[in-house]
Amino acid sequence: MLAHNVRKRSDVDTIVAQAQAAGAEIVRAPKEFSWGGYGGVFKDPDHHLWEVVWNPHDGSGEPD
Repeated sequence: MLAHNVRKRSDVDTIVAQAQAAGAEIVRAPKEFSWGGYGGVFKDPDHHLWEVVWNPHDGSGEPD
């Protein structure tokens, strides 16, 4: 699985929606994580899994 960390929580929804529109299969719709983060997983047309995650604790992001 490849991971893509984003700066804003809303970026997760945007990227997952763009991936779906481009033909990706949503494996796990974006959701809240128990540790406070937010993310989702999609499978691209080449069958690679991508996790898109916003981590409010890493100091590089912005709250949404």
